[in-house]
Amino acid sequence: MVAPRPGVQLVTRIRRFAPALVLFVAVLFLWELAIRLFDVQQFLLPAPSVIAAAFAQNLDRLLFVGWFTTKEALGGFLIGCTAGIVVAFATARWSTMSQTLMPFAIAANSVPIIAFAPIVNNWFGVDNPLSKMLIVAVIVFFPMMINTVRGLTLVDPAALELMRANAASELQVLLKLRVPNALPYMFNAFKVAATLSMIGAVVSEYFGGSRSALGIFITQEAAQFRFANAWSAIIVASIVGITFYLAVLLAERLAIPWHSSVRSHD
Repeated sequence: MVAPRPGVQLVTRIRRFAPALVLFVAVLFLWELAIRLFDVQQFLLPAPSVIAAAFAQNLDRLLFVGWFTTKEALGGFLIGCTAGIVVAFATARWSTMSQTLMPFAIAANSVPIIAFAPIVNNWFGVDNPLSKMLIVAVIVFFPMMINTVRGLTLVDPAALELMRANAASELQVLLKLRVPNALPYMFNAFKVAATLSMIGAVVSEYFGGSRSALGIFITQEAAQFRFANAWSAIIVASIVGITFYLAVLLAERLAIPWHSSVRSHD
């Protein structure tokens, strides 16, 4: 099979992303136009041009607080995903563990972050980044665990029977069948966790934290009616969340290039 030429690939990718780019520009244009036509007050909704000016004016400060919160989100992402994978492997291996751990996992996922954040802040200290990391870890733990368990258990019965017919050990079945089957499920969970981690980190900071945090910056600027600054900080959070997602997407393409979900984007 002849590989497509680089020029053809470039045109294909431009066509794929062009509608989203056009829609993004159109929304910004209509947003700016509506603010000017209807004379919307700045405290209700600043114009994109005003937000862009505030972003440029506070760039150094935004980069500082954005990096601080990014570290909290990344730490919570690593803790929660690691814990979710470990529990998933134990759950998939021993049915007793599944019956024991699953109710606790569901209960932890059912606790709203609004109720959980003040408790964790009290345990570890409001200014301790670890408290925010643990909040993020709780948020990403459940989707990571559930998706990994599904990938480890929902294997092709014919493939499983074939391996057992050839006297494959449980370790061989795990490494050569269950783990490869689980990787697409795990990367789906990583994508969800990548976006949830930044959301959890910012929201957890609304309940107190270091003055260097993005969530604190947003609440302080909004309280002082500097809403353009608050919106510029929200843009930073969005950029970080999108960057997390794209990093996971790149890792997926490198780790499982054989899977249909990856090949369909080529």
